[in-house]
Amino acid sequence: MPKRLTFYLALAGIIAVTLLVFRQRQSGPVPQPLVPPPQSPYADSIGGRGLVESVNENVRIAPATSALIRDVTVKVGSRVSQDDILFSMDDREARSAVQVAQAQLAVLDAQVATSQTILADRRDQLDRTTRLRQKNVSSEDEAKRNLFAWQVADHQLQSTIADLDLARARLADALVRLEQLTIRAPRDGTVLQVNIRPGEYVMVNAAEPAILLGDISQLQLRVDVDESDAPSIREGCAGVAFLKGSRDKSVPLEFLRIDPYILPKKSLSGESTERVDTRVLQVIFRFKNPDFPVYVGQQMDVFIRQ
Repeated sequence: MPKRLTFYLALAGIIAVTLLVFRQRQSGPVPQPLVPPPQSPYADSIGGRGLVESVNENVRIAPATSALIRDVTVKVGSRVSQDDILFSMDDREARSAVQVAQAQLAVLDAQVATSQTILADRRDQLDRTTRLRQKNVSSEDEAKRNLFAWQVADHQLQSTIADLDLARARLADALVRLEQLTIRAPRDGTVLQVNIRPGEYVMVNAAEPAILLGDISQLQLRVDVDESDAPSIREGCAGVAFLKGSRDKSVPLEFLRIDPYILPKKSLSGESTERVDTRVLQVIFRFKNPDFPVYVGQQMDVFIRQ
């Protein structure tokens, strides 16, 4: 009897384990997305991910030299015109260099005037000696000495003029360096980012731009198309973009250009199924600002008609 009971218990255990393994292998119901994904309005289309940019692309404002920030005259959202001051850096050393160059220029101006006077005097003496020599009143030795003195004075004047030109060039260089410490807008636009504050030290090769500038009166979309789909893209192709995660908010796209260079994918959506070890062709579209908010840097789902 105990042996039979043990046999039945072992058999029941085997059946239980078999059922457990079978249930674990069964796939559960496919989870439904909280928001239905957008659907392509075209019969044949290529999908891509687009990144919103300002028209004519964003401008990464960076200084030409590293320095301490003295003043920031704009803030995020400020509208600026070309040549408006964006920020200024500590210019005390640059102003001092300009003053030194100006002082050197004044000294050399005076030296040129002195050399011109000396040259005129040597020329007068040479002319007098030449006339006297013609009348045999002056000696040949005196005439040669006056000639040599005039040549020395002429060379001295030319050397001083060269030093004056060099001083002018140094002053121009100092003025350029001073001007570089005041950063101005290269074109009209809106300030999208301000990553500096007064008192901070800004570097030339900083990881992020000091100021990001763009014209958001009209927006454009930079679409990444997988390199395997690149041969299907044609000039003038139509497209439509949807806000990420929305199937109702869409904008029609106007073809602008194709950047004829395949490059590694950089714009990532963060989805677990996304391929990152791929290269993409970038297609640029332009669109009118819709009646719902769209921001620079926002990602959109794009369908391009084949």
